[in-house]
Amino acid sequence: MNRTTFLSAIAHTVAAVLRSPVLKAYIRARPMYRGTSFRAFREGTLMETMDRYSVPDTKGRIIHWAARYDVLAWLLLLGRERAFRERLVHLACLESGQSVLDIGCGTGSLAIAAKKQVGPSGMVQGIDASPEMIARARKKATRASVDVAFTHGVVEALPFPDGQFDAVLSTLMLHHLPGETRQQCAREMHRVLKPGGRVLAVDFGGSAGRRRGLIAHFHRHGRVDVHDIVRLLSEAGFEIVESGPLGLRDMNYVLGTAR
Repeated sequence: MNRTTFLSAIAHTVAAVLRSPVLKAYIRARPMYRGTSFRAFREGTLMETMDRYSVPDTKGRIIHWAARYDVLAWLLLLGRERAFRERLVHLACLESGQSVLDIGCGTGSLAIAAKKQVGPSGMVQGIDASPEMIARARKKATRASVDVAFTHGVVEALPFPDGQFDAVLSTLMLHHLPGETRQQCAREMHRVLKPGGRVLAVDFGGSAGRRRGLIAHFHRHGRVDVHDIVRLLSEAGFEIVESGPLGLRDMNYVLGTAR
């Protein structure tokens, strides 16, 4: 059985189960699903099931603890999450009507902020290799009444056509990727951008020896020197516009345009 046939069989099986009147009665009786239509439950379950089976493997590190991630992010940013996101949106020069991709989107906070910036005529997509992150991001977008499409996928094989986006955002994600996968990610970012489109990459720098306590725990799996990010993007076909410290902890940013 090939992959397409396998995925089709899974989809039909899950869909058949979700059409069961017994399951429908059970869901309606559960307090945790109160206020949720059975159709929404069914479509969401099918989407999450297909996510799990259709996404290729990644060599990068996947974070599964989505709720704890939000808590740690709040602590890391000293409660200044909104200011942090606004700073990134400003650096990326996002404008009304533009299309934006947030890779390694986590629980979706930056993608939601980007959507508010580009407005109803704009389009924002978020992608992450963690199904738990994507599930939490979708819930956040629903609560915020914001139309953002979140996809379970990997950054080294982005499921988007060439030249689709005006901007690609990568925040605190590159240090989770080994060297070769990082290069694949950079090439994929360039591929999905329109000519002249922008990439904003933000990550931890500084000396690993200086990290202590919570911050060390949060990004103990690596760092990426800003010069390495500049070289990575340049080799992938980007022209570097500016780079430097973000002004928060030991984070740096690099802004480039697709040649």
